Amino acid sequence: MNKAAWQTWAEQMRTGLVLVDADLRLLWINRALAEWIEMGPRSAVGQPLALLLREPESLALAARVLEQQRPLQLRGLTLFTAVGRETLVDMAIQPFEAGLLLEVHALAEPAASGSPLSATLRGFAHEVKNPLAGLRGAAQLLQRRVGTDDLQSLAGLIIDEADRLAALANRLLHHDGAPQLGAVNIHHLLERLADLLQAQPQPLQLKHDYDPSVPDLLGDADRLQQILLNLARNAQEAGAKTLTLRTRVDHGLRWGDRVLRMALRIDVIDDGPGVSASLRDTLFQPLVSGRANGSGLGLALSREIAREHGGELRYVSRPGETVFSLYLPLERVHD
Repeated sequence: MNKAAWQTWAEQMRTGLVLVDADLRLLWINRALAEWIEMGPRSAVGQPLALLLREPESLALAARVLEQQRPLQLRGLTLFTAVGRETLVDMAIQPFEAGLLLEVHALAEPAASGSPLSATLRGFAHEVKNPLAGLRGAAQLLQRRVGTDDLQSLAGLIIDEADRLAALANRLLHHDGAPQLGAVNIHHLLERLADLLQAQPQPLQLKHDYDPSVPDLLGDADRLQQILLNLARNAQEAGAKTLTLRTRVDHGLRWGDRVLRMALRIDVIDDGPGVSASLRDTLFQPLVSGRANGSGLGLALSREIAREHGGELRYVSRPGETVFSLYLPLERVHD
C-alpha cells in the first residue's frame, strides 16, 4: 500500500493518527484526531508535536523513538485540544519513513458522530470483495469439471467460504457494520475452522481441548469465525506445525475498570517460533506485520471484532509456544 492509499484508508479511521517529521512537526493528521483536538487538519500541519503533547517527558520519549527507531507504547497521557480541554489517551509511537506515526486511543471514548464502523473493518470489507468474486467463480468452474465427490466437496467448501465473506463484506459496507447477533456455539465454529485448515495443501496437525460445558454466547458467527481463521493462518504462516484449540470458562476477569463476571476463553496455541521481541508492543496495530508480504491488518481486525463483542484478544509467546486468547463475555446471554 503506497503512502497516498494508506492516507486515504487512514482518513476513515476512528482511531486518531498523526504523522510527524524528523523535527517533530505535524505532517498530517486524520479527521478523527482533528475532531478530538478541535482543529482543522490543514491548520494542524506544520505545528510542533507540543501542540498535542505539552509534557516535556512525553516529547522526550517521542524523540527517543525517532533516534533509536524502536516503537513505544505510552499509557495514560494527557492530550490537549486547541481550546485547552484535556483527554486521557494511550498512544503508540513507531518509526515511519523519516519520521513517526502516532496512533492515539482515547481512554474515554468520544461520542461517535457517524457510522460506528471502524475503518479497519470498512477497509477490510472493501479490499476483499473483488478477490472473493474471482475466487468463487474459479471454484464454481472447478466444481463443474472435477469428477470425484471429494474434489467437488472441497470446491463447495471454497464457494461457501467465499459467500460467507462476501456477505460479511456487504453488511459492513452497506448496513453500517451492525453485528448480526445470535446464539453462537463456539465449538461449531472451531470444527468449521478445522475443516478449512485440513483442506490446506500442508495442513497443520490439530489438537482439541474443549470444555463441553461451555454455553452458547451472543455474537456474530461470521465475524468470530474470521478471528479464528486469522489466528490459525498467522500460526501456519509463522511456521507452526501443530495447532491446539482450547475452550474454557473464566470467572471474574478484570480489564482496567471493567470486570467480566463470566467469559468464554478460546485459546489458539501453536508451536511456532514465537512473536519477535521487536513486534511485541505493536503487534495489534494496523500495518504491523512480521512477514515481508503481510498486510498487518489481520490482528488489528481481530482485536477490533473482539472488542466489538465486548471482549478482548491477548497473547503470550515464547519460542515453541504462542497462545492467542480470545475472551468473550457470557453474561450478555446468561444474566
